[in-house]
Amino acid sequence: MSQREITYAKAINEAMSEEMRRDKEIFFMGEDIGIYGGAFGVSVGMIEEFGETRVRDTPISEAAIIGAAAGAAATGSRPIAEIQFSDFISIGIDQLGNQAAKMRYMFGGRAQVPMVVRAPIGSGTGAAAQHSQSQEAWYCHIPGLKVVTPSTPYDAKGLLKSAIRDNNPVVFLEQKLLYRKKGLVPDEEYTIPLCKGEIKREGTDLSIISWGRMVPMVLEVAEKLAKEKKCEIEVIDPRTLMPLDKQIIIDSVKKTGKAMIVHEAVLTGGYGGEIAAVIADSEAFFHLDAPIRRVGGFDVPIPYNPELERNAVPTPERIEANIRELLQ
Repeated sequence: MSQREITYAKAINEAMSEEMRRDKEIFFMGEDIGIYGGAFGVSVGMIEEFGETRVRDTPISEAAIIGAAAGAAATGSRPIAEIQFSDFISIGIDQLGNQAAKMRYMFGGRAQVPMVVRAPIGSGTGAAAQHSQSQEAWYCHIPGLKVVTPSTPYDAKGLLKSAIRDNNPVVFLEQKLLYRKKGLVPDEEYTIPLCKGEIKREGTDLSIISWGRMVPMVLEVAEKLAKEKKCEIEVIDPRTLMPLDKQIIIDSVKKTGKAMIVHEAVLTGGYGGEIAAVIADSEAFFHLDAPIRRVGGFDVPIPYNPELERNAVPTPERIEANIRELLQ
């Protein structure tokens, strides 16, 4: 495949646009996504191509956005709903968790709810406590939802196309600081299957499981330690958190004998605890020669002050210090 370098935001834009050209039942809705092009510029140019019927600016009501998407999906459309900040999915949690997630089950499989809720997640932009949370564990706790967290432009495009084609509700979480990150993306059509993780870096000494913005950070630390000839770290990106590709994690930990989970969300109740349980409940447990280590955000609201904000979540320095301690 021929490739070109584009941003994570552009990859998402391409995925939506290509799918909307392919299927007339797909439409896109959210706050300021039309003429303004979205809070982070992801949908620039889409209203000019698809018009106001298929790229719909909505009122400032997350309950209305998610509720309308669920109703439209149940009656034959395939909506993509953008929530301007993931923190405010909570305002539509009844529509998402009690309606969209449950409908297929409650109708014995005769109803489908093919909708995608896209939302920027996480810290790093100085947006303070109400606009900077990482709540992926909330959505993973709701049966009936699929939860996707791409870490590269390539993954973002391929996974979003698969999410749009899926007949179940998908929560698609995009870390804000990744929007301007560039990466190689094929010119040709491709998709990435949901529920399949990827080994981002091969290694033999330690398995680190991470997702979203933490993946490039972990890879940076892994390369630094490799150059110092300290260790070779294997980096696993689940990409889809729910349903989770458990086998890729289990196989990696069996190989390396050590496991660390790194996520931006606060440590208490974070999804890293679920992954630790997956390892502990599997044959990988008998290959461990050190306790499973979790590195997450501190249990505080995200501060506005930039230095405090940076240190409220894992940093390269903290990740490296935990690796060195675990490998002693």
